[in-house]
Amino acid sequence: MKKLLYSLLAGVSTLFGCTGGAQKDVQAQTDTTTVNHPDWSHSAVIYEVNTRQYTPEGTFKAFAEHLPRLKELGVDILWFMPIHPISEKNRKGTLGSYYAVRDYKDVNPEFGTLDDFKAVVDAAHREGMKVIIDWVPNHTGCDNAWVTDHPDRYKLNEQGKMFGPADWTDVYQLDYSNPDTRAAMIDAMQYWLREADIDGFRCDVAGMVPVDFWNEARPALESVKPDIFMLAEAAMPELNKDAFDMSYNWPMVDLFNKISAYSGQNAIRAASLAEGETVDKKQAVLIDSLLAEQAATYPVGSYMMNMVTNHDYNSWDGTEFQRYGKLMPAFAVLSYTLPGMPLIYTGQETGMDRAFEFFEKDNAPQWEPRNEYFVFYQTLNDLKHKRHELAAGSGAPIEIFPTTSDDVLVFRRSLDGCTTVVGVNLGSEPAEVEFKGSFPEVKGFSSVMEATEVNATPENLQPGEYFIYVNN
Repeated sequence: MKKLLYSLLAGVSTLFGCTGGAQKDVQAQTDTTTVNHPDWSHSAVIYEVNTRQYTPEGTFKAFAEHLPRLKELGVDILWFMPIHPISEKNRKGTLGSYYAVRDYKDVNPEFGTLDDFKAVVDAAHREGMKVIIDWVPNHTGCDNAWVTDHPDRYKLNEQGKMFGPADWTDVYQLDYSNPDTRAAMIDAMQYWLREADIDGFRCDVAGMVPVDFWNEARPALESVKPDIFMLAEAAMPELNKDAFDMSYNWPMVDLFNKISAYSGQNAIRAASLAEGETVDKKQAVLIDSLLAEQAATYPVGSYMMNMVTNHDYNSWDGTEFQRYGKLMPAFAVLSYTLPGMPLIYTGQETGMDRAFEFFEKDNAPQWEPRNEYFVFYQTLNDLKHKRHELAAGSGAPIEIFPTTSDDVLVFRRSLDGCTTVVGVNLGSEPAEVEFKGSFPEVKGFSSVMEATEVNATPENLQPGEYFIYVNN
């Protein structure tokens, strides 16, 4: 990895200078999102903050000390995992799950006070960053005040008792057929827009809540703060039509995991395979098919959130290094250059290769000294900011250049004279970059990671090797 990471940032701003031209939508189609994306979101990078694990103190005040570093990294949107008090009834582990909310209008005393959180939001805004909070609308903790004060807001099972979905024994399912549930939830969300001046919400298991609720909630939230940003933890095109700016790109990260398993790089998958069992044949060439499927099903202008890890993957499914092995940097590059917005999770920019405890206090990442991973993501963030052909929702479509190897993916994105060309080898063996037909012209382009001029694409790529070339 270091071979491709140790570029000097001194020349980055000149390499990425192609920012001219107005942002515009991909060709108009019948089904276009009605969501008015904030102007600041098109070229943004989102960062997931795990407050409990971020610092030894695990507080808002301690986290605030990291805002200058995150600004230097190139972060635009801070997504805080749930900040609310956690229920004690049926609590999992010592500290419980962030997603078992006891009070929608208060903060977890483990993290500090409401004023402490407001101070973080204000400080982030001064640094030019936006703040969204994780919202849990599908269920509450088992001792939320609504349980006793408003039991009609919950669903009941056949025995007439409140229950949680699946094995979520620390929560109770809300009932959105009750108009009062909807009104109370919207009121609670509006509270945070008014009181803390946040910029939007990441909505947990958004697909388990009726779509028409979200269509009702969006204008109600915009009446308080017009420029909000909404992220759905779901991969449902109907949510992007009228309610959400961005959805999780679960299908893409799932394909990433399967490709790495077929390449023999997914250690988590390999450890679970029975002797003689095989993995599905999934290779880089299938990314093109998935992109075409998403383009045909999602409203034009929708955002997808691309990622190599997040809190769920890290704690339950293995780190990005365990799941991708030597292919990890190449998948990270794709998360920035495929259509959508890239996510960085707490510790990812340090190369942290361990899982956080989910229900307990864990050790914070080692933030200093800055290492090659910080430079890697800083460089990719700068690329995302300055190449408008890579913008979410309004960037250029993907143009794939098929090669003779199904493990090699090469594509180009061009808009208003600005072009980015990307290539990766996601296989287990070295591969020739031999095109079946046309090929991308890169004469006079610059290599983003190596800060050198290039005149042709590489003749071959090692497993996990990649390139990013830009003009201007």
